[in-house]
Amino acid sequence: MGVYSKIKGLSDVNISGKTILLRVDFNSPIDPQTGVILDDKRFREHLYTIKALESAKTVIITHQSRPGKKDFISLVPHAQRLSELLGKQVRFIDDIFGSCAQEMVRSSKTGDVIMLENVRFSAEENLKLSGEESAKTVLVKNLARMGDIFINDAFGTAHRSQPTIVGLPEVLPAIAGLLMEREVENLSKVLHGAPHPVTFILGGTKVDDSIDVAKHVLYNGIADYVLVVGVVANIFLSARGYDIGKPSMDLVEQLGYTGQVEIARDILSQFPDKIIVPEHVAIKKDGARVEMHVRDIPEDCPILDLGSEGLIQCLDAIRKSHTVVLNGPAGLFEETDFSFGTHEIIKAAADAEFSVVGGGHTAAAIEKMGYETKFTHISTGGGACIEFLTGKKLPAIAALEKSTERFA
Repeated sequence: MGVYSKIKGLSDVNISGKTILLRVDFNSPIDPQTGVILDDKRFREHLYTIKALESAKTVIITHQSRPGKKDFISLVPHAQRLSELLGKQVRFIDDIFGSCAQEMVRSSKTGDVIMLENVRFSAEENLKLSGEESAKTVLVKNLARMGDIFINDAFGTAHRSQPTIVGLPEVLPAIAGLLMEREVENLSKVLHGAPHPVTFILGGTKVDDSIDVAKHVLYNGIADYVLVVGVVANIFLSARGYDIGKPSMDLVEQLGYTGQVEIARDILSQFPDKIIVPEHVAIKKDGARVEMHVRDIPEDCPILDLGSEGLIQCLDAIRKSHTVVLNGPAGLFEETDFSFGTHEIIKAAADAEFSVVGGGHTAAAIEKMGYETKFTHISTGGGACIEFLTGKKLPAIAALEKSTERFA
């Protein structure tokens, strides 16, 4: 597994006849009125791993939402949807680690798939704990009694230091599932060994995360260019001394990112030739799209997309790149009038030799366009992907490495 060769995968162990505790991330959009799952993308991503475990008993551990949210519900619809996708019955148990769950696992046969109740119904799973602390929880102790091997396939929660993520690898031999392997291999290649030139396109509204990624890839020579769009670009435009207008500045303040302007100014001073900040933008004026240079925008009009001249500059940089990492839309793509920049960048990025997408809204836009098969890799974990690209060791990865050493 490249730079994470300390982690074992399915090809490294014999799972035949074993009971597997499989941590996945089935957290999905739910209709609050009906409880119906609105998007089963995450289920489909995990199918490869689940099908690869046919010679074992599979006990699925997963979650939906978190306490206090309207979509914090039982996993009955999740078991039904997985049954439909697998073409076989998934046995659901409305228990997590009690006697009912223990008995169902004991009485099941090789090839059976069991889904436990929403693991976040256990208060301990909602705590941020170290691996050692997690191993002492009632949750981990009782789950561990049911399995022989722990497989973590939940990249979407890999940045969470929670009991099922970091505690089970302390007490059971732990390996990565096929989805986790794919995520780690592709994101590792971005940081170590991607074909140059490498261009990072950072957009959307999560400015602090994007700036952390920009700093890491520029200071470490990973990126040849960083192209900023969306609200991230507004921060850099402000750092260049432009007045981005009251609506755009109000949004920056509402999101709590005014302090990022000074950081952006510092990055621009250190990497003037590597940061691409398009200055030709599209605003909303009297309800319509109007394009102009940022210096000319009226005080009361929001910047909502790239302008055509700004887009030409972006596409030129993308087409010269062998690797493109795309994270965040270029504007308010949900509105047709302001989807132009996002859609054109997606089309250009898809043609790169090695193309990686950071999940989230960008992945949703790509799927809507029918472009998902045109990218090398689309991450299933927005937050986890961003943390990985800032060079941080994710808790789930560290836990798998530690388990490999312990149970070698």
